[in-house]
Amino acid sequence: VKTSITLSDELIEAIDEYGQSYKNRSDFIEAAIWAFIKQIIRDQQNARDIEIINRNAERLNAEALDVLAYQVQL
Repeated sequence: VKTSITLSDELIEAIDEYGQSYKNRSDFIEAAIWAFIKQIIRDQQNARDIEIINRNAERLNAEALDVLAYQVQL
């Protein structure tokens, strides 16, 4: 699919500077957008994981303290 977007001159200059290893600007922009989308997905997954951990933190901490109580001094 072909589309048209407007980018600032400053961004085009940065693309030209840092995107030299890509076939063209379009490939660089697509790679950059995919990387950004993947980061958003990772951030959302991490936020869900933290929410789950926090929701269970009291129980998990109690279990950890219980396990530590069984340790013997060496």
